[in-house]
Amino acid sequence: MNVSYHGHSVVKIKTGKFTILIDPFISGNKLTDLKVADEKPDAILLTHAHNDHVGDTVELAKNNNAQVIAPVELANYLSSQGVDAVGMNLGGAHNFDFGVVKFTKAFHSSSFTTDEGEVVYGGMPAGILFKAEGKTIYHAGDTEVFGDMKMLGERNDIDVAFLPIGDYFTMGPEDAAYAVELLKPKMVVPIHYNTFPPIEQDPEHFKSLVKDVQVNILQPGENVDLESISTNR
Repeated sequence: MNVSYHGHSVVKIKTGKFTILIDPFISGNKLTDLKVADEKPDAILLTHAHNDHVGDTVELAKNNNAQVIAPVELANYLSSQGVDAVGMNLGGAHNFDFGVVKFTKAFHSSSFTTDEGEVVYGGMPAGILFKAEGKTIYHAGDTEVFGDMKMLGERNDIDVAFLPIGDYFTMGPEDAAYAVELLKPKMVVPIHYNTFPPIEQDPEHFKSLVKDVQVNILQPGENVDLESISTNR
């Protein structure tokens, strides 16, 4: 399995058969290396409804007949836009053809603003546990640190955790470093920073705060082969 980062909160997972995009905010994302026309996802996973996470989901899904997995209220809205969307809720898991998806807690807000200015309620925000090919990926979405991350770490052998560090809208470097202590992943990748002025951060500062866990600061387009991650804690 190969996992790559593409600016803001965009993560691409490539298994032997499938390509999965998480939070595909491409158009308007100054940090991404992706182009909507070039992407061919089989599935799209969404953590919450904010426009900088839903991004280009509708176009990508329609162009590629991709299935979208999202919190149920957001999925209902996307279905009304002609998208093949499956709605799930916190704590729920399902084994799809491309892997197991489970939505976890995230403490944030969630709404989508249409081109006409209508604000659509997006349901509860979520984090995502994704499991395939014997590996576990945790994408925290937009969230503050919370105590149940310890339970997530104890109950799931997390290979790589994608954690926001931008502060202002989510946890900052210090709280994200504490989240690493709770989750105990084999590797952590910082996300959701430097896209907009309020969330500008130095990822090296975050790295300096993390103890005993590998921190991989990925530039947009860089990837990590999960087979290469050390099993040493």
